[in-house]
Amino acid sequence: MAFPDIRLRRLRRTAALRDLVRETELRPQRLIAPLFVASQGGEVEAMPGVSRLTISGALAAAERLAALGVGGVILFGIPDHKDAEGSGAWDDEGAVQLATQAIKAAVPALTVLTDVCLCEYTDHGHCGVVRDDGSIDNDASIELLARTAVSHARAGADVIAPSDMMDGRVGVIRAELDSEGFAEIPILAYAAKYASAFYGPFREAAGSTPAFGDRRTYQLDPANRREALRETELDIAEGADMVMVKPALAYLDVIAAVRAMTNLPLAAYNVSGEYAMVKAAVAMGAFDERAIVLETLTSIRRAGADMIITYHAEDAAQWLS
Repeated sequence: MAFPDIRLRRLRRTAALRDLVRETELRPQRLIAPLFVASQGGEVEAMPGVSRLTISGALAAAERLAALGVGGVILFGIPDHKDAEGSGAWDDEGAVQLATQAIKAAVPALTVLTDVCLCEYTDHGHCGVVRDDGSIDNDASIELLARTAVSHARAGADVIAPSDMMDGRVGVIRAELDSEGFAEIPILAYAAKYASAFYGPFREAAGSTPAFGDRRTYQLDPANRREALRETELDIAEGADMVMVKPALAYLDVIAAVRAMTNLPLAAYNVSGEYAMVKAAVAMGAFDERAIVLETLTSIRRAGADMIITYHAEDAAQWLS
């Protein structure tokens, strides 16, 4: 059968019909808002609407997001002091730890995820320990990441999210969490994190630009898809409870491929550069912000992501409510 017997427009005729047959739903509960926590607040120039927040500022943001029904927040810490090992990452009095405690005390129902990496805390800006020759010591790094994960769990984090891309870190973190009495804390692995140019604004926000070289020896080559599936398989085998693809928009094919290979919950990170591009285009009058943001987030869900980490979370939740 074909036209005129089949008329697909019949189901598009009214808003109620379109709602009834919609295949992909976008709800605030599917969104996770990144928060940058530091001792001093301040706007992030490259990301309009995003700021570094003090503990009290992060708490206020968390309360607003919870009231809007946003699914969770993911915390990134900016320390006052940096060193070669990134020791501030596992400081129990660090920004992430204190913010986690404050948020869980005030809004216990809000899911708090914590980013586990060393790049914000090292004086060289890399995600691991640097050897004398400038290479990254994988095995020494994962021990420090595991220590950081335990510190976050001790502070009350609901989900530990390692983003460093060191080999074997999920297994080591899982073992350390279990041995320290945190067997119930899930791990959201940044399983397929690419060495992307879309991270530029984040590095301003987190103060994590590498002092030398780049991160291509540990983050994925943007040209590779099969390698992303291998990374994801290994993280799952090591005990990841959820997996993530980062960035999102330029990697929708990877999101779809990971979705096809696993039934684990899948996150996608709608990263700082993607956010900044939308904001810049909106400022020029090229887009209607509400329409472009909701279309963008829906496309990430349609590709297969169960949850989306996005700087648009608060605005999107208001539009969806």
